[in-house]
Amino acid sequence: MSATAKPSLHGLQMRRLAPSDIGPLNLLFANAFSDRYRRDGLTGARVPPLNPMIWRYALDDAGEGAMCWVDADDRLVAFNIAHQSGVEGWMGPLAVRPEWQGTGLGKRIVTWGTEFLRARGCAVIGLETMPRTMDNIGFYSRLGFVPAHMTVTCALEAKPARCELLSRLGAGDTESALRSCAQLVHRLQPGVDFTRELRLTRTLGIGDTVLLVGVDGVEGFALCHEAPLIEGRQRDELRVLKLAAADVALLAPLLAAVGGHARDGGTARATVRVQGEYPEAYRTLIAAGARVRWTDLRMTLTGCAERVPECGVVLSNWEI
Repeated sequence: MSATAKPSLHGLQMRRLAPSDIGPLNLLFANAFSDRYRRDGLTGARVPPLNPMIWRYALDDAGEGAMCWVDADDRLVAFNIAHQSGVEGWMGPLAVRPEWQGTGLGKRIVTWGTEFLRARGCAVIGLETMPRTMDNIGFYSRLGFVPAHMTVTCALEAKPARCELLSRLGAGDTESALRSCAQLVHRLQPGVDFTRELRLTRTLGIGDTVLLVGVDGVEGFALCHEAPLIEGRQRDELRVLKLAAADVALLAPLLAAVGGHARDGGTARATVRVQGEYPEAYRTLIAAGARVRWTDLRMTLTGCAERVPECGVVLSNWEI
């Protein structure tokens, strides 16, 4: 094969990702995203491998939606991890080995993901990409995705505050709290359900759920991951993956409790990814002293856009 020839898609096989794939998966991820930064002009940027426990969470969360494409020697050449939370579906991360890009494999794995989520009854189908990467935006647009709002990652300094945690409840109270969390989300976003993510986080021991409890049950919650995102690094931040509040006025006390949880765990800050559909929630974060750290572009499949609830807030992180 010449230096410029592209590999052939003939002979590629698709199979489900397994925990034993985490090492090669991590390497593919780091190489593909580092190459993307290089092509964007960030020549010194290198994406490090992720914590294997974070990959384990992603694979267990996605289940049959965690798929890879392998060559004749069973070497990973691409992957797509499609997640479903009730009627909400999203893809990420997904990547193709640099030497396989431009072969049509990227289109194949994204098309598989959208068809998989449609078949599972998802009314919302989306993903997130880097807003400065025109190639990615154009690629996804040709596959039927349209730009939605920005997702802004904000960092809050950890401060002492009282917090109630799911892990501190007894077995019966835990199940009651999980049902109450599910009911809250369903009231705000009918059909969306984060119960699996809450359970899985507890099972793997990588985080906890901060609860805001009122007289009628859970009025707000934040699913937090404390395990380091990057392999080999110390814990430096608490990341909020899912958040719901019955009213935007409850967001400030919920964020304070999240900051208290971070402080209790010896973590300097908590990060919250807020979607641009919630301007009041964003203003609440900024008023609480949050600093903007990063931005992503949310894209949704045509006809499968998100809907903002009439009241309350539901923040759903579309990254692991």
